[in-house]
Amino acid sequence: MAVAFVFPGQGSQTVGMGKVLAANFAPARQVFDEVDAALGAKLSAIAFEGPAEALTLTENAQPALMAVSLATMRVLEQEAGLDLKRDAQFVAGHSLGEYSALAAAGAFSIADAARLLRTRGQAMQKAVPVGVGAMAALLGLDYDAAVAVAAEAAQGQVCQAANDNGAGQVVVSGDKAAVERAVEIAKTKGAKRAMLLTVSAPFHCALMQPAADVMAQALAQVSIKPPVVPVVANVLAKPISDPAEIVRALVAQVTGTVRWRESVAAMAAAGVATFYEVGAGKVLSGLIKRIAEGAIATAINNPDDVAAFKARRSF
Repeated sequence: MAVAFVFPGQGSQTVGMGKVLAANFAPARQVFDEVDAALGAKLSAIAFEGPAEALTLTENAQPALMAVSLATMRVLEQEAGLDLKRDAQFVAGHSLGEYSALAAAGAFSIADAARLLRTRGQAMQKAVPVGVGAMAALLGLDYDAAVAVAAEAAQGQVCQAANDNGAGQVVVSGDKAAVERAVEIAKTKGAKRAMLLTVSAPFHCALMQPAADVMAQALAQVSIKPPVVPVVANVLAKPISDPAEIVRALVAQVTGTVRWRESVAAMAAAGVATFYEVGAGKVLSGLIKRIAEGAIATAINNPDDVAAFKARRSF
């Protein structure tokens, strides 16, 4: 029975995340220390203690979520003998989680991942002035219907599908007026709910092109190795291992759709029946269960979860 490890994206952050792991396991503390050193800032203190406003800042949330995921992975490796190359068929992550997945699979170092995500968060925030863009969740429409709504709403502005999360949950992103039109149009097309999201920028749309340019430059400065297991890339919804292709996918991801539904479906079609969500929250576990019928999806983010993983390992 094949296994995949998946890593959460922005929105899963909560004050206190990773604190108990760090208190109980030296490998977790080492990861947080490494990230703090790489950034020259005490990001771990913001993750552990807040304030929430500071943790929610994109430039903090992105590397902090990666740090929690990688701290958890290191604990699993030491406490439960996890060997990703031996034990997993794929890794994948939602948006910034793709960086966590790549770091977990050895494509780049934790320090490089932290610096890349700090740069990514800052670039995404700067790409569009506050208040110019928006994002909205359209619930109860399939992907094709949501894409049609976005196209109708655009009217010469940017409005596109940002996240295809599965289970009738699609997020659109773009110019604020266009996204507001999409919310109203979706309600006439059978959406169960359509609502603006509280976000600081319109992620994963063409307005993010300045951030994509920044990431192309940043990634060119980093040594990237083939991951020990293939990563299922957000924008391709297929597994890749070639470093040059990984870079292209990460740059495209900034302005492209996070194809999470198709990514999970591809892993399931390849025989994955067990998914472990590593890091803060359990958003992806819930989505996976609705996308891949019969799949087992388990979140791991505290000492009890680690102990349970160790006890039931069957791979």
